[in-house]
Amino acid sequence: MARVWIFGQDINTDQIVPGRYAPYMLKNEADLRNYPFVEHRPDFAPGVQPGDLIVAGNNFGCGSSREYAPLALRLVGVGAIVAPLFARIFFRNALNLGIPCFTADLTSILRDGQEVELRLEEGLIVTDEGQHIQLPPPPAFLRDVWAAGGIVPFYRQYGHFPGEAR
Repeated sequence: MARVWIFGQDINTDQIVPGRYAPYMLKNEADLRNYPFVEHRPDFAPGVQPGDLIVAGNNFGCGSSREYAPLALRLVGVGAIVAPLFARIFFRNALNLGIPCFTADLTSILRDGQEVELRLEEGLIVTDEGQHIQLPPPPAFLRDVWAAGGIVPFYRQYGHFPGEAR
């Protein structure tokens, strides 16, 4: 089972990973896994498990267009992010890295720390209480990029970008 991590509105990339932890400030890019939400929510990095879900309010990922913010979330294995609205550049960076993002407002439906099962292929969340929450279905090309692990692995696998004429 995955754990739900609830965040509020307007979570910016500086809250996700402060600039002083940028990859060029670290000895190893993999060390980014130690810093997501290091100041905003210090229990996140040491407690998050692969497959866990971030559920947030409007405007998730606003602020600077730092690709290392979603990279840190990928490195800790975040299974998906659900928010009613994403900053466009964050959404694109998450797509490029293969992090599923769903547009839905679940902050009043799910609880922080709640255990759920994410059925990514079905776009379904099943709670520990048996509630089924259908997420908005993403376009097929997004599912294909997620399955490949990101845009670069997709390109390597298929020799073209999604939607590109062959």
